[in-house]
Amino acid sequence: MSPWQETARAFSTAVESGRVDLPLPGSGATLERLSALADLAGEDLSLARLGEGHADAIAILAELGGPSPQPGSRWGVWAANPPGPNVTAEPCGGGTWVLRGTKQYCSGARICTHALVTAAAADGQRLFAVRVAELQPRDGTWPATGMAGSDTLDVGFPWVVADPVGPPDCYTERPGFSHGGVGVAACWYGGARGVARALLGAATKRDVGPHALAHLGAVDIGLRTAWAALATAAREIDADPEDLRGDGPLRALRVRALTEAVATDVLARTGRALGAAPLGHDEAHSRAVADLTVYLRQHHAERDLARLGELIAECGAGW
Repeated sequence: MSPWQETARAFSTAVESGRVDLPLPGSGATLERLSALADLAGEDLSLARLGEGHADAIAILAELGGPSPQPGSRWGVWAANPPGPNVTAEPCGGGTWVLRGTKQYCSGARICTHALVTAAAADGQRLFAVRVAELQPRDGTWPATGMAGSDTLDVGFPWVVADPVGPPDCYTERPGFSHGGVGVAACWYGGARGVARALLGAATKRDVGPHALAHLGAVDIGLRTAWAALATAAREIDADPEDLRGDGPLRALRVRALTEAVATDVLARTGRALGAAPLGHDEAHSRAVADLTVYLRQHHAERDLARLGELIAECGAGW
């Protein structure tokens, strides 16, 4: 069984069991939502990628008044807009639209039953709900080892009929866009916590030496700091779910940047402390390291930091 087929089985089980039926952001239980995502990521980052996408899609549909998901349906959010091919949308009468083109970075391309997809239209960037069975996943477009189980492929849209969800540009302009970004950071945190377990386990079983213990201490500080930031963000989201204060983008950028830095540090310190042994002999650990390395690149590095600096210059730092 291939990695994506294993993930497909686990994801179907998670959906059918209700494990990814999470509280909506801003519902008063956002910390519970983030904790569930982190726990899922600590087990399997590919599964967490699909679980987070499903939970995000359900939240988007609720926020924008989209169709109610059918029981057992598995949803993804395909909204990447990298250079290269993309999807365009044209109205075809009666309130329906047709989509054509190719969408990149579609996680769960052969696993999800439905997806929310962004597409360029004459009146702006629009969001649509589609049935995945009508699409054309492109085999071989994700040859990488990292996140191999996430089934992230390019997907072709051959004049597919789609239902619009919300008005133009609603995907990025809604309050939930920033709230969802914090959810992704919770997955990064959970993945880093999973990687760090190898170091913690080694230190509790044998004398790993002072240098490895120093790395463990630094990892502990980093992970606790990241979780404190996520918990604070959850409280702030619950206190202002509609983002009437306008703090959402700044909050999401800060939490994501901090969590990405901590997770990157955990990867480096765990590797330096333990050497090649767990990477070469522990399949689960080596897969977690490869998966987290890829997943963290959803953070856009200096580009996101530059946007954070721009917002701080405009709005003030608060420190």
